[in-house]
Amino acid sequence: MTKYIQHTAETAPENSKPILEAIKKNMGFVPNLMATMAEAPVMVESYLTMMGLFDKTDLTPTEREIILMTNNRLNGCTYCMAAHSTVAKMHGVDADVIQALREGTPVADPKLEALRKFAEIVNESRGWASEEQVEEFLAVGYTKQTVLEVIVGTSLKVLSNYSTHIVTPPLDKAFEPMAWSQEDVAV
Repeated sequence: MTKYIQHTAETAPENSKPILEAIKKNMGFVPNLMATMAEAPVMVESYLTMMGLFDKTDLTPTEREIILMTNNRLNGCTYCMAAHSTVAKMHGVDADVIQALREGTPVADPKLEALRKFAEIVNESRGWASEEQVEEFLAVGYTKQTVLEVIVGTSLKVLSNYSTHIVTPPLDKAFEPMAWSQEDVAV
């Protein structure tokens, strides 16, 4: 198995050093996934840039986490599910919503459930949502803009989920209380 290291600002490639320093300054630590992504400066920069852009959508923090956590679950990303469960909790996402996302069960709120289902459709169809599926999503009150923002969130998760599958970073202590595995998913 190819081993990847968790870089620090001292060990990272030159173009990753300022990025890791900024992450540490902003978060108080460098999550292991980002420390590993630093092996390729364009990867860690792409991920952080997309995260920043995704935060600029018209989606609420709950809606953003629904998209991200749905993709984490579907992609089987244990690291990202633990990290985003922690982030969701920090952003005040309802505990029942977090639990439903971790288990792959419906969210009680019909509009949020429609978002969860549409995020599943985008992921599982690789973006080939039918016109009927898009129309059903729009009918609950979301917009054509939201359709495209779901794709942005899905793209963000491709970066982190696929990276995590290959580089297998250890789970950070900060995320351990929200550890997750496929066994947590409803069948």
